[in-house]
Amino acid sequence: MIYFGTVLGGKHEQQEERSEPMELVYMDGKKEPYTTSEIIAECAEIKHRHLKILLNKHREDFESFGKVQFKISPSESGQNKRDYILNEQQATLLITYLRNTEPVKEFKKNLVRAFFEMREELSKFRIQRALEKPKRKTLHDSIETWEQAPKHAHSTMNNLLLKAVTDMNAKQLVASRKGFNGIDSLTSEELEKYQALEDMVIAMIELNMNYHDIKEWTFRNKKTRLKGA
Repeated sequence: MIYFGTVLGGKHEQQEERSEPMELVYMDGKKEPYTTSEIIAECAEIKHRHLKILLNKHREDFESFGKVQFKISPSESGQNKRDYILNEQQATLLITYLRNTEPVKEFKKNLVRAFFEMREELSKFRIQRALEKPKRKTLHDSIETWEQAPKHAHSTMNNLLLKAVTDMNAKQLVASRKGFNGIDSLTSEELEKYQALEDMVIAMIELNMNYHDIKEWTFRNKKTRLKGA
């Protein structure tokens, strides 16, 4: 799950020190940005119950921008709580129903900024994804004629590249970030790194290097990049 936009303000700074900023906007598996009613309640300093009442009262208005979804999770008291998942239009509509207190005004600015950053990230990702597709075909074709290919070579090489970039294989990435597949779970920056490694792996396969040597080079290259970062 990819997220952008953070906030430190409001009662969270005054009443308790936050060790980390709160994320305002997340990206779901379909690459659609969203926030939640719980995030809005906390950052705008409004009771979550009040937001739920507004969402139910004006449900028809909210659902003109898509189905209003929710997730159930246990609360600190042990009881289940309902947290509404809102897309950009639904979240924007919801905050128009709120009184313009100082925390609400500050949160509105932060939320607009967070959704903008997420859309910018999504645009970058789509560009990188389009650039990667022809490389994926080249990698596929190279593996097909690779004399020293390991078992399950296509998934093995994909997982090698993903682990070199994120320390997770495709299955772990999908479970962690809820993406459609491993590559679609990457950020634009990670996808750019993936492509750079993909180019090198294609070259090594065409030189008929074995998998062990390619894997060793890939992770050695990763350590070098981390040291230089």
